[in-house]
Amino acid sequence: MIIDLFLFILIIWAGVITFYFFRLRKNYTTFTQGTHRKSLDDVLSNLVQGEQHIKEDIAKLAARCDRIEKDEGYHIQKIGLLRFNPFKDTGGDQSFILALLDAHDTGIVITALYSRMGTRWYTKRITHGKSADHELSDEEKKALSMAAELH
Repeated sequence: MIIDLFLFILIIWAGVITFYFFRLRKNYTTFTQGTHRKSLDDVLSNLVQGEQHIKEDIAKLAARCDRIEKDEGYHIQKIGLLRFNPFKDTGGDQSFILALLDAHDTGIVITALYSRMGTRWYTKRITHGKSADHELSDEEKKALSMAAELH
């Protein structure tokens, strides 16, 4: 009777161990699927090497993103356009001022003055929101403030 009980427990124990063995084997074959090497050490070694390459790629991408974020401040980001009529003998607002600024309020102001005799173009360099070389007209100051309001 004790032997029968011991044999019954041993059969159940063998069934449980068999179940866990087949589950472990299924996980192992799933884990090593798609590799020509079937050694678990080789698969784990490849995973560690792949992880190292991924870390290096992420570091390169982070450095590139930092460089792009630093450089983006120097691209045209603020635009102000003002049409106006500087002369009373011409009809309509055919003259205009275009302000092109970066994130640091540095850029240029382009002024086109239309008259019956022709169109004249002027540019002024802007540094940190102020003219670097020449005095700004009221209209040019307005175009600069329009550009600053957009951002």
